[in-house]
Amino acid sequence: MALTGKKLSFYLLLTPLLLSLGLLVLLPQLDMIGISLRERISYGEYDFSVTHYQAFFTEPLYWNTFLRTAVMSILATFITLVIAFPIAWYISKVARGRVKSLMFLTCLIPFWVSELVRTYGWMILLRETGVVSNVLQWLGLADAPVEMLYNDVTVMMGLVYTSLLFMIVPLISTLEGLDDSLVEAAYDLGGNGWHTLKDVIVPYAMPGIVSGCIVVFMLTLGNYLTPTLLGGKDSLWFTEQIFTQFITRFNWEQGAAFGVLLLVLSSLIVWLGLKVSGQSFRDTVGKE
Repeated sequence: MALTGKKLSFYLLLTPLLLSLGLLVLLPQLDMIGISLRERISYGEYDFSVTHYQAFFTEPLYWNTFLRTAVMSILATFITLVIAFPIAWYISKVARGRVKSLMFLTCLIPFWVSELVRTYGWMILLRETGVVSNVLQWLGLADAPVEMLYNDVTVMMGLVYTSLLFMIVPLISTLEGLDDSLVEAAYDLGGNGWHTLKDVIVPYAMPGIVSGCIVVFMLTLGNYLTPTLLGGKDSLWFTEQIFTQFITRFNWEQGAAFGVLLLVLSSLIVWLGLKVSGQSFRDTVGKE
């Protein structure tokens, strides 16, 4: 049966997406799974094995780093949401005209430069001879140079900063569709600010909250640059373990196993988040 013009156009437009997903996402993941399930016997010869997954569970450093990365990524996502929500509300519902455009542009400008440059900016501010340390000494609040790098607080600041825009954008796009009369009705019916937020605004914004949290969590969990530069060699971030196995030790099988475990962890946490929030991917994307 010959394809109609509309169907042919649809398939032609869909082909680049399917090719990109298949060649750049699906096939590499399948290949990584295959590499993780093999063990080198001799040069060019491999055998099926799950020893690389066993090594993860028998080595405390690996699974401790794994859990630490997951917990800090969830915490960074929550902090990013708390900071981004009032900003998104003000931009979408309070600001008007040029002020609204200027505020959104202000959020966007830092992301015109690479993550590496932005992370080095934090290092210039917070290092022992940096701007903040010098200001504290000049004000008499510190007697000696203060080293603010290489700790969990600094890593968390960097993760939140690099992810903030990816939370603000879906929140703005969702909150702009909220009818102001719904908020006014909540107040007219005797609700205060907290009840209006809890019963009207948050339920309506939930698809944007979920989509923003998914993006921020995935970016944070897979971040390598920020934890390594701001946390130092003792940052204990799981992506650093993957990098070490692939690049430093040339142990691709172990590195692939770690990558598969990270993929499983991220998928599981996203699934749990959707279940807890009562959302689905269809609802989240549809509201966007």
